[in-house]
Amino acid sequence: MKCPHCGQNKQKVLETREREDEIRRRRECLSCQFRFTTSEAVLIQYPHVIKKDGRREPFSKEKLRRGILAACKKRPVSVGQIENLVMHIARWAQSSPEKELLAQSIGQIVISELKKLDDVAFVRFASVYKSFSSVPEFFDNLMKEETDGPA
Repeated sequence: MKCPHCGQNKQKVLETREREDEIRRRRECLSCQFRFTTSEAVLIQYPHVIKKDGRREPFSKEKLRRGILAACKKRPVSVGQIENLVMHIARWAQSSPEKELLAQSIGQIVISELKKLDDVAFVRFASVYKSFSSVPEFFDNLMKEETDGPA
Protein backbone atom coordinates (compact mmCIF):
# COMPACT_ATOMS: atom_id res chain seq x y z
CA MET A 1 0.00 0.00 0.00
CA LYS A 2 1.35 3.41 -0.93
CA CYS A 3 1.20 6.56 1.15
CA PRO A 4 -1.36 8.93 -0.43
CA HIS A 5 0.94 11.86 0.40
CA CYS A 6 4.43 10.81 -0.72
CA GLY A 7 3.89 7.50 -2.53
CA GLN A 8 6.24 5.42 -0.35
CA ASN A 9 5.03 1.94 0.54
CA LYS A 10 6.30 1.63 4.11
CA GLN A 11 3.91 2.45 6.93
CA LYS A 12 3.09 1.28 10.38
CA VAL A 13 -0.37 0.52 11.72
CA LEU A 14 -1.27 2.73 14.68
CA GLU A 15 -4.74 1.45 15.41
CA THR A 16 -7.14 -1.22 14.14
CA ARG A 17 -10.92 -1.15 14.56
CA GLU A 18 -13.10 -4.06 13.57
CA ARG A 19 -16.74 -3.66 12.67
CA GLU A 20 -19.29 -6.18 11.48
CA ASP A 21 -18.00 -6.49 7.92
CA GLU A 22 -15.15 -3.97 7.80
CA ILE A 23 -11.73 -3.39 9.31
CA ARG A 24 -10.43 0.18 9.57
CA ARG A 25 -6.73 0.82 10.14
CA ARG A 26 -5.09 4.09 11.10
CA ARG A 27 -1.63 4.20 9.48
CA GLU A 28 1.42 6.41 9.52
CA CYS A 29 3.93 6.67 6.67
CA LEU A 30 7.47 5.94 7.87
CA SER A 31 8.92 8.34 5.30
CA CYS A 32 6.84 11.52 5.70
CA GLN A 33 4.88 10.77 8.92
CA PHE A 34 1.59 11.45 7.10
CA ARG A 35 -1.33 9.73 8.86
CA PHE A 36 -4.24 8.19 6.98
CA THR A 37 -7.01 5.64 7.42
CA THR A 38 -7.59 2.57 5.28
CA SER A 39 -10.64 0.37 5.14
CA GLU A 40 -10.73 -3.35 4.44
CA ALA A 41 -14.07 -4.87 3.52
CA VAL A 42 -14.94 -8.52 3.84
CA LEU A 43 -16.05 -9.88 0.47
CA ILE A 44 -18.76 -12.47 0.95
CA GLN A 45 -19.75 -14.78 -1.88
CA TYR A 46 -23.51 -15.28 -1.93
CA PRO A 47 -25.26 -17.73 -4.24
CA HIS A 48 -27.39 -16.55 -7.12
CA VAL A 49 -31.16 -16.59 -6.83
CA ILE A 50 -33.33 -18.35 -9.42
CA LYS A 51 -36.57 -16.39 -9.79
CA LYS A 52 -39.99 -17.88 -10.67
CA ASP A 53 -39.60 -16.91 -14.32
CA GLY A 54 -36.15 -18.56 -14.55
CA ARG A 55 -34.08 -15.39 -14.35
CA ARG A 56 -30.95 -15.53 -12.23
CA GLU A 57 -29.75 -12.62 -10.17
CA PRO A 58 -27.24 -12.16 -7.34
CA PHE A 59 -28.54 -12.54 -3.79
CA SER A 60 -29.20 -9.07 -2.40
CA LYS A 61 -29.40 -8.33 1.31
CA GLU A 62 -30.80 -4.91 0.42
CA LYS A 63 -33.65 -6.39 -1.61
CA LEU A 64 -34.40 -8.83 1.22
CA ARG A 65 -34.36 -5.94 3.72
CA ARG A 66 -36.78 -3.89 1.60
CA GLY A 67 -39.27 -6.76 1.40
CA ILE A 68 -39.15 -7.40 5.12
CA LEU A 69 -39.40 -3.67 5.90
CA ALA A 70 -42.49 -3.40 3.69
CA ALA A 71 -44.13 -6.33 5.49
CA CYS A 72 -43.29 -4.84 8.90
CA LYS A 73 -44.39 -1.28 8.09
CA LYS A 74 -46.32 0.28 11.00
CA ARG A 75 -45.86 -2.88 13.06
CA PRO A 76 -44.21 -3.17 16.49
CA VAL A 77 -41.06 -4.70 14.99
CA SER A 78 -37.81 -2.90 15.72
CA VAL A 79 -35.13 -2.08 13.17
CA GLY A 80 -32.80 -4.30 15.19
CA GLN A 81 -35.16 -7.27 14.84
CA ILE A 82 -35.37 -6.68 11.09
CA GLU A 83 -31.56 -6.43 10.79
CA ASN A 84 -31.15 -9.63 12.81
CA LEU A 85 -33.61 -11.38 10.50
CA VAL A 86 -31.81 -10.12 7.38
CA MET A 87 -28.44 -11.22 8.79
CA HIS A 88 -29.84 -14.63 9.78
CA ILE A 89 -31.20 -15.27 6.27
CA ALA A 90 -28.04 -13.91 4.62
CA ARG A 91 -25.88 -16.25 6.73
CA TRP A 92 -28.15 -19.13 5.79
CA ALA A 93 -27.78 -18.26 2.08
CA GLN A 94 -24.02 -17.87 2.35
CA SER A 95 -23.57 -21.16 4.20
CA SER A 96 -25.60 -23.04 1.60
CA PRO A 97 -23.46 -25.47 -0.39
CA GLU A 98 -25.54 -24.62 -3.47
CA LYS A 99 -24.29 -22.00 -5.93
CA GLU A 100 -27.90 -21.13 -6.81
CA LEU A 101 -30.95 -20.95 -4.55
CA LEU A 102 -34.60 -20.90 -5.54
CA ALA A 103 -36.40 -17.68 -4.67
CA GLN A 104 -39.18 -19.87 -3.28
CA SER A 105 -36.86 -21.40 -0.67
CA ILE A 106 -35.69 -17.97 0.47
CA GLY A 107 -39.31 -16.79 0.59
CA GLN A 108 -40.31 -19.77 2.72
CA ILE A 109 -37.60 -18.99 5.25
CA VAL A 110 -38.67 -15.34 5.39
CA ILE A 111 -42.29 -16.44 5.90
CA SER A 112 -41.42 -18.85 8.72
CA GLU A 113 -39.19 -16.29 10.46
CA LEU A 114 -41.75 -13.46 10.10
CA LYS A 115 -44.42 -15.75 11.54
CA LYS A 116 -42.33 -15.98 14.74
CA LEU A 117 -41.82 -12.21 14.78
CA ASP A 118 -45.22 -10.72 13.90
CA ASP A 119 -48.45 -12.30 12.60
CA VAL A 120 -49.49 -9.30 10.49
CA ALA A 121 -46.06 -8.98 8.86
CA PHE A 122 -46.19 -12.71 8.13
CA VAL A 123 -49.60 -12.37 6.42
CA ARG A 124 -48.48 -9.32 4.44
CA PHE A 125 -45.32 -10.98 3.17
CA ALA A 126 -47.10 -14.26 2.37
CA SER A 127 -49.88 -12.49 0.46
CA VAL A 128 -47.38 -10.72 -1.82
CA TYR A 129 -44.88 -13.55 -2.05
CA LYS A 130 -47.36 -16.28 -2.93
CA SER A 131 -49.42 -14.05 -5.29
CA PHE A 132 -52.84 -15.57 -4.68
CA SER A 133 -55.49 -15.30 -7.37
CA SER A 134 -58.50 -15.16 -5.03
CA VAL A 135 -59.46 -14.42 -1.44
CA PRO A 136 -60.61 -18.02 -0.73
CA GLU A 137 -57.27 -19.33 -2.02
CA PHE A 138 -55.49 -16.90 0.32
CA PHE A 139 -57.53 -18.02 3.35
CA ASP A 140 -57.13 -21.71 2.51
CA ASN A 141 -53.37 -21.29 2.27
CA LEU A 142 -53.25 -19.16 5.42
CA MET A 143 -55.12 -21.84 7.37
CA LYS A 144 -52.73 -24.47 6.01
CA GLU A 145 -49.74 -22.36 7.16
CA GLU A 146 -51.31 -22.07 10.62
CA THR A 147 -51.76 -25.83 11.02
CA ASP A 148 -48.85 -27.28 9.02
CA GLY A 149 -46.19 -24.59 9.11
CA PRO A 150 -44.45 -23.41 5.90
CA ALA A 151 -45.24 -25.51 2.87
